[in-house]
Amino acid sequence: MLRLFEHPLSPYAQKVKILLREKGIAFDTQVPDGIGAGTTGGEFTAANPRAEVPVLIDDDTAVFDSTIILEYIEEKWPEPAIAPRSPAERARARMIEDVMDTQVEAIIWGLGELNFFGRADGELKAEMEETAARQLSSFFGWLEGELKDGPWFNGTQFGWADICIVPYLNGAAGFDILPESGSALSAWFASANARPSVAETQSESVASIGNMELVKAAVEQGLFKRQYRDHRLEWMMKSGGREIVLSGLDAGNIRFTGP
Repeated sequence: MLRLFEHPLSPYAQKVKILLREKGIAFDTQVPDGIGAGTTGGEFTAANPRAEVPVLIDDDTAVFDSTIILEYIEEKWPEPAIAPRSPAERARARMIEDVMDTQVEAIIWGLGELNFFGRADGELKAEMEETAARQLSSFFGWLEGELKDGPWFNGTQFGWADICIVPYLNGAAGFDILPESGSALSAWFASANARPSVAETQSESVASIGNMELVKAAVEQGLFKRQYRDHRLEWMMKSGGREIVLSGLDAGNIRFTGP
């Protein structure tokens, strides 16, 4: 059986789980030991030198990076097809995925830093949350245009782009930031969450938030180090969080990718 190294809150891992469930492929999940402390090892880091989830283990094949994993699954189990058939539409789906994985993920992650881990309070927190909401609203407008005639981003079939968008909009919804009521994007969001593959994946994500106070305490003690990778660091620096980064470095509770 396939094994997936993941964390339920990771939108990158959520993409993979939704795709596997849409295709009806059985899999087991495992959260890597020490992932939050940056002390992972063993099979997980042997499979992914970046020590990031998700990692898919298929017998002797190990695949990391959510986009590459999606491509691997689609190529090995082509039915039912999730990717659009035309090269132009496939390229469009992958460009949407890239925007979600870099630009939008960073905003959702930043909101988590503020609300789950108390990186800022008072006026600074309010200003950064307002910035994040404004940024997300801009991306929602862009997605509304990409949805075109719908009902799915793939057209008439739920597919690649839909899978790559819904984890992030669920993440934004967790901070009460939603597509405009009555919009085409809002209707799409409701339809996407009604799919069993999405609903099950989202329920796992919500359940994992239950111990967040313990994780916050571990961050404050420097036992759990939040990963400030590329676009996340950029978001913090450009959105008012310069002092958050500097204080996190001083406290030793943020980390970067690699040795």
